[in-house]
Amino acid sequence: MPYKDPEKLKQYKKYYNEKNKDKIKKQRQNYYDLNKEEQKKYRQGYINTYSGRKSSRISNWKRMGVISDDYNKLYEYYLSIKECENCGIKLEEDYSTRKCLDHNHDTGEFRQVLCHNCNILRR
Repeated sequence: MPYKDPEKLKQYKKYYNEKNKDKIKKQRQNYYDLNKEEQKKYRQGYINTYSGRKSSRISNWKRMGVISDDYNKLYEYYLSIKECENCGIKLEEDYSTRKCLDHNHDTGEFRQVLCHNCNILRR
């Protein structure tokens, strides 16, 4: 919430904290349940919540124009794929073998889960 007036920002933060006490308490408890090394990774952004990753990925798909009747089902399918559906290479985190959701750019229809290389060639 970008408030230019510091006093309004302070009031908003106070209101938010009072309104969301249980949510904030749960987030803090989840953080403190992690060991020291996991806490460090969390602060660096390596550990995210499942729901945060899911909603972020789905909103990116929508922004790119992917159309689906059930995005939750599509997300679960996306997670279940371990190999490129075109070339069969194992999907990992590096640039050329990362997972991509292939879709028709004209209709928005989902086609396959591919590696980055196959997705680039398919456009």
